[in-house]
Amino acid sequence: MADTAPVVRPDPVGVATKKPLLGIGMVGYSFMGAAHSQAWRTAPRFFDLPMTPAMVAVAGRDPAAVHAAADRLGWARAETDWRALLERPDVHLVDICTPGDTHAEIAMAALDAGKHVLCEKPLANTVDEAEAMVAAAARAASGGVRSMVGFNYRRVPAIALAQRFVVEGRLGEIRHVRAQYLQDWIVDPSFPLVWRLDRAKAGSGALGDIGAHIIDLAQFVIGQRITGVSGLTETFVTERPLPTATSGLSAEAGAETGPVTVDDAALFMARFSGGAIGSFEATRFATGRKNALRLEVNGSGGSIAFDFEAMNVLEYLDNDDDPADTGFRRILVTEPSHPYAAAWWPPGHGLGYEHSFTHEVVDLVTSIAAGTDPTPSFADGLQVQRVLAAVESSANRASEWVALREGDAA
Repeated sequence: MADTAPVVRPDPVGVATKKPLLGIGMVGYSFMGAAHSQAWRTAPRFFDLPMTPAMVAVAGRDPAAVHAAADRLGWARAETDWRALLERPDVHLVDICTPGDTHAEIAMAALDAGKHVLCEKPLANTVDEAEAMVAAAARAASGGVRSMVGFNYRRVPAIALAQRFVVEGRLGEIRHVRAQYLQDWIVDPSFPLVWRLDRAKAGSGALGDIGAHIIDLAQFVIGQRITGVSGLTETFVTERPLPTATSGLSAEAGAETGPVTVDDAALFMARFSGGAIGSFEATRFATGRKNALRLEVNGSGGSIAFDFEAMNVLEYLDNDDDPADTGFRRILVTEPSHPYAAAWWPPGHGLGYEHSFTHEVVDLVTSIAAGTDPTPSFADGLQVQRVLAAVESSANRASEWVALREGDAA
């Protein structure tokens, strides 16, 4: 049964201008739910949105925890069943921040109920699920219902500027992409067996969790799709302590263990539809690297390089410069002319991780108000899902080359 006890918190934003309200219902309230909540709170206060997001309700299974989350994160009400969000006439958009094994069911039910959907990445746990979600999104779009998958790094201003440089032809013919996402949060073998290490819930490990981001970014920035891969995956720690109610994220001595059923690291080579080649690396075992998302694109006319640990900077090399003094120049991406930056602080006052989610909300609300399909679409999410499946297929066949074809469920 749904629990609709209110957390009374009227939101005055947009009242004076009488903009139409966009009621938001969110499913899930942990790490990603907190990031999305901050975005819904902040977007209308810094951007002139055509609609005003109203944080109507957050849903979760634990009554005490979801009520506490509603109070902490700014939601007006708490629900203990996500289906209650679909029954509420004041919820117009469902924001899905749950593990991947629930994405398809929630998203398709919401779309069929006439609710817009924002779904966290990766879109699903399998290609089949993603294809069903794309079909549901297409049906809903015919009735004006919009959907988007949450690849938030597209909205980092430096990444958006890099994509602009490619579109403007400043890199010439794109030849080579290098993409890395390096973390180290499970290097310790005593770290417990959380849901992200369970294939039934997460779909895959580093490959799907963080590899999905660099796959999407590479395709987004250069405007080409991956058409084939050769990959390998590895699980370095195959058994981990089971978490307990008292242990949290630290293991207890002598704790019972369970199998790790996902990859700890994944590497693959790729070919792109426009002739470029790429190398990709996603790992949670890069000791000392906390959130090192890196992207370099080399073209006949220049190169760009980005590192999220210096997220307000884009490095750019113009190959037409005099060879005597050519080199990568450091662009501080905080000028009002840069993507998204004009809404924030004076030049040089940098943005952070959370701003990418705010920009995601801004673009989604703007598209809904305009009656246009937002990006990245569920179809974009399906393309990433096909790449993930192809990498796993290749890794299972001793790194054999796997070609992607439209409609594949490799």
